[in-house]
Amino acid sequence: MPGPGGTAGSGRQQLTLCRLRTHQWCFILSNVLLFHALLFGADLLEQYFLRSLPLSYTDAKALEIRERARKLDLDPLKANLSYSSSSAAETCSSREVFLLIVVHSSPENGTRRDAIRQSWGNATGPGGYSVLTLFAVGRAASASTQLQISEEAQKHRDIIEGSFIDSPQTQTQKMLMSVEWTVTFCPRARYVLHAAQDVFVGVPSLAGYLLSLTQLEDIYLGRVVHHGVPDRDPRSPGFVPIHQYPEQFYPDFCHGSAFLMSQDVARKVYVAAREVPLAVPPAAFVGICAKRAGIAARHSSRFAGDKHISYNRCCYKFIFTSSHVREDELFKDWKETSDGEDCSLLETYYSLVSCKVLTYIDKFKEFKLDRIKNELLHFVN
Repeated sequence: MPGPGGTAGSGRQQLTLCRLRTHQWCFILSNVLLFHALLFGADLLEQYFLRSLPLSYTDAKALEIRERARKLDLDPLKANLSYSSSSAAETCSSREVFLLIVVHSSPENGTRRDAIRQSWGNATGPGGYSVLTLFAVGRAASASTQLQISEEAQKHRDIIEGSFIDSPQTQTQKMLMSVEWTVTFCPRARYVLHAAQDVFVGVPSLAGYLLSLTQLEDIYLGRVVHHGVPDRDPRSPGFVPIHQYPEQFYPDFCHGSAFLMSQDVARKVYVAAREVPLAVPPAAFVGICAKRAGIAARHSSRFAGDKHISYNRCCYKFIFTSSHVREDELFKDWKETSDGEDCSLLETYYSLVSCKVLTYIDKFKEFKLDRIKNELLHFVN
């Protein structure tokens, strides 16, 4: 019996049309999911194969490192760290810090430090959790730059300064100094993020993730580098002599653009560092120390590693880091991700797809440009 205002035929047509639309939506959805699977396949495989396998710390050496880290006496360390900025020490030691961010900066790059202070370095965590951003530098080669550093330290009280000259050859020394300083003067910082100065850090997304963790110790998290090879070229600034590190590969370590440690890991790395050569790169240095203490590097594709992620607001609200970000981009990206409403799950999903596509296109363009340059140079020579 046809209903009011219609016929049985029109009802069947509407039902058929409804079914067709349903099939169309299913087709579209299945294609979107397939596209997503292909697009993120590399990350998913990477996440699977680089997932952390629990290391055994039942061997005597690892147990000794962990025990020494647990019983570490901080008072002698404070007396020996006379090179550290006392203003930064007062800033950190007097407060509970949920997330401490140590930016590894060059002395000459004061404008970049100011840009970070005025953007993501001025953030707080979800629910008002304390986030503190400090800058690790060595001494400047020129007296005028060193004077500027001293004035900057007094003004902002956020600089950790080493006694060594800041250079490409002393970056591992800077890493060790940063870890040592954190353990000594910021022992109540729950998590510590080490970041390069050209990195954008999505503080709210990272802090929100940390709040969701159930495992609170042995956290060593970043974009894992698997089978990293020591630089054996004597002409290279990163040359690692065989007598300093004889192994063919480094143990798995988190890429140096940005990686996270829990406070207990910082203590264990500091203790293990006494027997690890400073000749290895800083990120590999931390990975070697972590392995000696029975700590596995954990992989997260939300860390960009060395990649610059093409900007999209919802994408940047989800990822933890993006590398090679210009200062003008820094302000724009931070303002847009800080303002406005949160992104829905669907918006985040499509934004991540967009980010990934544009990032791959940019990488392809860079590859083609580098190839053209190499061919031109080969032709000229």
